[in-house]
Parts: sequence; structure tokens; C-alpha cells
Amino acid sequence: MILTYFWAKILKKVRCSAIINSKIHKTSKIESGSHIVNSKFEKHSFCGYNCEIINSEIGSFCSIANNVIIGAYQHPINWVSTSPVFRKGKDSVKTKFSEHSYTDCKITKIGHDVWIGNNVLIKNGVSIGTGSIIGMGSVVTKDVLPYTIVGGVPAREIRKRFEIEIIEELVASEWWNYDNHLLKKYANYFTDPVKFIKEIKKI
Repeated sequence: MILTYFWAKILKKVRCSAIINSKIHKTSKIESGSHIVNSKFEKHSFCGYNCEIINSEIGSFCSIANNVIIGAYQHPINWVSTSPVFRKGKDSVKTKFSEHSYTDCKITKIGHDVWIGNNVLIKNGVSIGTGSIIGMGSVVTKDVLPYTIVGGVPAREIRKRFEIEIIEELVASEWWNYDNHLLKKYANYFTDPVKFIKEIKKI
């Protein structure tokens, strides 16, 4: 049983990830089976297995679970047909009756320190605020404010992570931009937001 488990883990890893026209910070990680197109990952963020992330900007310290789709392409809804056989470009179907241009380049923005649960779908063009949490299985169609927990289909606000005053202080601190020296200095206070805020104000 143990040998089977480790063999399955190896097979899961060797699939590799498909990344094109994207910039992934050297401290960030994309797990195998994920498809990253025209996107950017800042420092210390990770993306789980079997994700699809297109035309998106991912901040620092983000945790993206497995099977997450962010910023998927849209089809034209104001044309006679939504089928790709009438628009320019390579698609799953080979037939082309016309080559009409269709540009769908809305950027989806994920702030810093965002936690996105398993099987989440995030519509293209949406902005997810720093410090937010997206519950597993959610479908996000609207912007999410910083340090807000949302969930459901469609996703709705469940609650704020902290009091408004603390949220404002954390956003103003921009701790995700600290260098490694400062992060190590204040890491001991990360379990207590109030104490963390007091300490950084001593700078």
C-alpha cells in the first residue's frame, strides 16, 4: 500500500505544468497539471494541481488550492452565435466559417495573501482584495473587498476577517512588500494582528 501511494504521488508530479507568456517569481510554485497563460505570480505564492489561470495577476503570499479556474476565456454573447467557428484563432473545433476578430483581454486581479479553496471558479475581470478568503466550490462573479471571506454560488460575503480598523492598518502596512529581513523580524507576531500592528508602528 505504501509503495502504491508513493508511486501515485510520483505519477502526479511528473505530468508537469503548462506555462506560457507568464512570469512566475522564483519563490513561487506551480504544481503539475496546471495551465498558466498570460499571467503573473509575485513572490511566495503557490498554485495547486489541475488549475487553469488565464490573463491574471496573482499577488504575493497567495495560496491557490487544486482545480481552481481563474480568468477563463469568454465567448461573444452579442453576436449571432457564441461558437468559435465564426471567430479568428485556433480552437477545439477545426471548422471555420468566418474569421471575425474577438478580443477578450480582461485582466483578473488577485491581491496579496489571498487564500482560494478547492474547485473555485473566478470570472475574468474580477478583482479579489488582499487578505481575502474564497471558500471551496465558490463561483466568484463580482469583486471581493480586502480581508473578506466569501463563499457560495454565486459567492457572497460571509464575514470580514477582522474589525475594519485592523483591516485598514494591515492594508496600510503593505507587509507583503517587506524584504526578508523585516519578514523574519516580525514573523513572531503574525499570529496576533493587533500585536503585529503595534510592533510595526515602532519602526
